[in-house]
Amino acid sequence: MKIKRYTAPSMRIALDQVRIEQGADAVILSSRRIPEGIEVIAAVDYDETLMAAARPQPPMPTPTAAPAQAPAVARKPAPEAPRPATPTVAHPAHPAVPSARHAAVESRPVAASVRDPAVAAIGRAVQGLRQLLETELAGLKSHNRRLREPQEARVHDALAALDIAPDIAAKLSALTPRAPRLRDAAHLPAALLAAHMPVVADRTLSEGGIVAVVGPTGVGKTTTIAKLAARWSLQHGSADLALISTDDYRIGAREQLSTYARILGAPMYAANSGKELADVLARLRAKKLILIDTAGMGPRDSRLRGQLAALRAGAPQARVLLALPAQGERHALEEIATSFARLAPVACILTKVDEAASLGAAISTAMRHQLPIAYLCNGQRVPEDLHGAATRRVWLVRAAMLLKDREARNTKKPKAANRQSEGQAHA
Repeated sequence: MKIKRYTAPSMRIALDQVRIEQGADAVILSSRRIPEGIEVIAAVDYDETLMAAARPQPPMPTPTAAPAQAPAVARKPAPEAPRPATPTVAHPAHPAVPSARHAAVESRPVAASVRDPAVAAIGRAVQGLRQLLETELAGLKSHNRRLREPQEARVHDALAALDIAPDIAAKLSALTPRAPRLRDAAHLPAALLAAHMPVVADRTLSEGGIVAVVGPTGVGKTTTIAKLAARWSLQHGSADLALISTDDYRIGAREQLSTYARILGAPMYAANSGKELADVLARLRAKKLILIDTAGMGPRDSRLRGQLAALRAGAPQARVLLALPAQGERHALEEIATSFARLAPVACILTKVDEAASLGAAISTAMRHQLPIAYLCNGQRVPEDLHGAATRRVWLVRAAMLLKDREARNTKKPKAANRQSEGQAHA
């Protein structure tokens, strides 16, 4: 453990010195005001066990039956060594670390000192002080940034109001131009979001291929497959189209896909394993577009790993599209993207856009995982409610803003109603 004393005119400058010399893992052991300003004592590689073992213990009691053998001069404490005028290493407000001679006298085991409640309390207090100081320092930096870059701060706040995740909002607001060309600076957050939102013009409906749609249960994978199949049939006919279902878990899943296939006049096949999937694909080599509807499983389902392995083994050439529910919560969307990342999806499909109260979480997930948005699904109609995201970039940003405006209006209405009721009661 390395302990060092810092003096500075202010706490902020002292903390900057600690970070520069000892890094972000430094622990603040104590701080106090001195004539020169602030004194901070910090340590790196802080070890509670070492500090506990270093505490001087009271001398062992001498049995009353045995006479004292040491002369009086031996009981006289040794004079304390003078401290240097400007020490480079100062110990914290804990008891001083014993010298080698005193350490040899220590007889209490280290394990006993670790269980000392006082030592544990000191450690917790030190960690709490550190977190408090870091929070205050972060607040000061944020305040200073707002003073230096007020336009950037306004963009960050506007993006946060759209439920854009803090890390994504910070990255986008950092791109704020010094002299924006927009006449109305209020449009700048939407412009930045639209410019940097990842979208892609998917080639499925133009070139075909083998495409698998994956995602958890209930996100609308089967309906999305039907929309893609119907759109292909309208453009190219159904002679070169085939559908495959690997979902043998959800009741009625294959019947639903089979109904769509019968309406479109396309064949539908079932595959219950990676080998069966590979065999079916081998028989369908002449088809231009093969859509694979996969089993829906949650990110924490123990069977998910096996399903993903079967798809990877049976259809290694398939292009994978991840279905993300637009109305999902931020943590749930993050789990979905992380769990299905092992399939390396080339893009994502935002489903149930019409059911979302906010689009910020879904947009943030796509940006964080660098998942280009290929399609938007905003209803159950087949195939009308399927849209290419490449031509709907601005529409998606406007939809996100309209949803938050609607939420803000709904929040204000109850307050106005309450004020009206209070006025009537008063009258």
